Amino acid sequence: MRAIGIVLAGGNNKRMRELSNKRAISAMPMAGSYRAIDFALSSMSNSRIQRVAVFTQYSSRSLNEHLSSSKWWDFGRKQGGLYVFTPTITPDNNSWYRGTADTLTQNLDFLRNSHEPYVVIASGDGIYKLDFNKVLEYHIDKKADITVVCKDMPYSNDLLRFGLVKTDEDGRITEFDEKPIEVTSNTVSTGIYIVRRRRLIEILERCEQEDRYDIVRDIIIRYLHVRRIYAYRMDSYWSSIASVESYYKTNMDFLTPEVRHFFFREAPDVYSRVDDLPSAKYNPGAVVKNSLVASGCIINGTVESSVLFKKAYVGNNCVIRNSIILNDVYIGDNSVIENCIVESRDTIAANSVFRGEPGKPKIVVVKNDRYII
Repeated sequence: MRAIGIVLAGGNNKRMRELSNKRAISAMPMAGSYRAIDFALSSMSNSRIQRVAVFTQYSSRSLNEHLSSSKWWDFGRKQGGLYVFTPTITPDNNSWYRGTADTLTQNLDFLRNSHEPYVVIASGDGIYKLDFNKVLEYHIDKKADITVVCKDMPYSNDLLRFGLVKTDEDGRITEFDEKPIEVTSNTVSTGIYIVRRRRLIEILERCEQEDRYDIVRDIIIRYLHVRRIYAYRMDSYWSSIASVESYYKTNMDFLTPEVRHFFFREAPDVYSRVDDLPSAKYNPGAVVKNSLVASGCIINGTVESSVLFKKAYVGNNCVIRNSIILNDVYIGDNSVIENCIVESRDTIAANSVFRGEPGKPKIVVVKNDRYII
């Protein structure tokens, strides 16, 4: 593909509450064996994008470790590669990334030293599969300056956390309302953009001169009636996990046959870093229904409609329902966990009971005695 890829993975927000205390949102575990960023990287790899840059910043240790080898997404090519950039103090700059546009501005050398004519920009918190070649074809066909990938979503108050888009009959964006006060449209921006590389450099240089830092506010909205900005509507599954409720719902979506089939059975595949762990073990008396159980897990109790990540241990007579158990969690005997998200490396004492409300999961973070030195 005649494009370079950029994944914006440095952000954080308060809607993730305790879950983002020790990791970037892009590093959040997903669907048992993946991280959120895997979906953007896999789509770029499957679209034959050879050079991809990931910009990290907030709590990036876990994310950087996940990205330590490019082979998992097949970016370890002689003519391409996976590049990870963090904020760097230089004689000309002494600040962290101040926004999405500033992230690109501080790494303009990567854009200037590339040769591909187009740039694909994506956020690291989207869960989807997308052929960027089709988006590029649409971009070229419309003679667009910028193409924004959009998705029509059901009307709800949850739309208020997105940028809402209105278009004309030709698909050109006429209105872009970022995180509005009231819902004015059900077409949301997915945070995925395609733009010609030289035009992007030109716009970013102007943003730098005028102290402008945000892609949406200072580029998309500002140039809305000056440049040809079009919306490409995707018709497959897409979700953003940038809140506790959406993270919980997206993981629960993987328990439905349609979503599992789309991501796990239909080509192309989704790739991730692979750990050398044994398969899950189900001891006598274990009961598992409609759940995803990752490798390295040991199950003794009952697990229903839940997602268990790697190396989770479920003790005797435990009941886990409608919950997400993150990596390396130990759950003691006779415990009950319903409608919860249990943070990774937690130790749940025997006879514990944690219950959240349906659709409003409780985040469980407890002292971890196993790792105290």
